[in-house]
Amino acid sequence: MRGGRGGFGGRGGGGRGGGGGGFGGRGGGGGRGGFGGRGGGGGRGGGRGGGRGGGRGGGRGGARGGAGAPKGNIFHPHARFNGCYLLAGKDTLSTRSFVPGVSVYSEKRVNGTVAGESESHEFRVWNPYRSKLASAIYAGVANIYMEPGTAVLYLGAASGTTVSHVSDLVGSEGVVYAVEFSHRSGRDLEEMTKRRSNIVPILEDARYPQKYRMLVPRLVDCIFMDVAQPDQARILALNAQHFLKENGGFVISIKANCIDSTADPASVFASEVQKLKDSGLRPKEQVSLEPFERDHCVVTGYYKNVPQAA
Repeated sequence: MRGGRGGFGGRGGGGRGGGGGGFGGRGGGGGRGGFGGRGGGGGRGGGRGGGRGGGRGGGRGGARGGAGAPKGNIFHPHARFNGCYLLAGKDTLSTRSFVPGVSVYSEKRVNGTVAGESESHEFRVWNPYRSKLASAIYAGVANIYMEPGTAVLYLGAASGTTVSHVSDLVGSEGVVYAVEFSHRSGRDLEEMTKRRSNIVPILEDARYPQKYRMLVPRLVDCIFMDVAQPDQARILALNAQHFLKENGGFVISIKANCIDSTADPASVFASEVQKLKDSGLRPKEQVSLEPFERDHCVVTGYYKNVPQAA
């Protein structure tokens, strides 16, 4: 994957050759005339240099879109993360929409097919500048502990931008318990979940997991946390003790300035990782979220319950 801003800016994703025609434009392979400019992949008669032979409908020059050319946008399953997809030719991270036809935060939606399949689906572009989890994937994190069928406890759901993509990812067999304390964001979250049956909105304070124990009736496979609090390591540990399976995974976004604005970010991150270790959590990986977020990192790992001394 390329990361960076590529794939989210630009008017057509690849200059005039990949603009209005997408991956199956007027001339077939890409853009208005295929992969090789206006005449490239099989225009009306094989391009200016291809003579008049072939005709529009086939014959010696092939069909109008090019013989065997892929139609529409092709999405490849992500090599690491089951439930995530990459748009062919652009490496744009996407999830397959759980509720086709409905936008959550004005995100770009693209119709296409999964490589090797024929059925068309709607895919939602996952912007790393709008989502810490997406930026962690672009940054090269090895594991997010989420896949189709996973139960996820999401702490700091806000209005549901990233939650909606996690909903796409876990699918109909999974569930997302989305905890948000702000009533304003909570209203947006509840409105969004009316169309997404696999999200359970919980308007509570993540610092007090005992208040929503009855709303999370099962142990979860993963906790994702994006709560800007100085004691966020303690909050994660408390929720893990209540809800996370033994050896279940966690993903936590850490913003250095929210913990200590006077200290060096690297020192803050090291201190938080040690707090996680002291709480029975086992950090395995740390990645910086640059250039998507400044002075942020994501730490992933798993939970190992430590028996209390008698």
